[in-house]
Amino acid sequence: APADAGQDDQRLDVLFKRLQNTSDQNEARSIETTIWQIWIEAKTDNLNQLMRTGIAAMNAGRLSDALRVFDKLVEVAPTFAEGWNKRATVYYLMKSFDASVNDIAQTLKLEPRHFGALSGLGLINQAIGRAAAAIKAYEQALEVNPHLLGLRDKVKVMKEALKGEET
Repeated sequence: APADAGQDDQRLDVLFKRLQNTSDQNEARSIETTIWQIWIEAKTDNLNQLMRTGIAAMNAGRLSDALRVFDKLVEVAPTFAEGWNKRATVYYLMKSFDASVNDIAQTLKLEPRHFGALSGLGLINQAIGRAAAAIKAYEQALEVNPHLLGLRDKVKVMKEALKGEET
């Protein structure tokens, strides 16, 4: 079955290479923005409308409404990685961590380079006290996108805290 969305967009390979190779933070931010724009692009107007509606509800704090929209989105477009990722975000905000982790897994199955999903996995693991798993997820996100603000410092602090617990 053809993919429903941007994770198969041919522009992504070039953008991820540029993201790996740039040392300019402004260029990295611009590349990240373009990647996110591609990720949320669906192949149909109906899917794009669902995405916009879900994002608007999520941003307005109407999490139950957002969840219903993203449920519909993943139902009608199960190969659309960003639909799963957005629903994972809603679940995270609702503190439904198990459901969020399941949707993150689906996102990463469809788009293994999804640094947002990897970062989200790190946040969940950190929230539930699984520091080593959080560090691993954050490091995977940094492998894909070495320009994530503050993440490298967070990993360093968490590793030092773990060392302190071991002694």
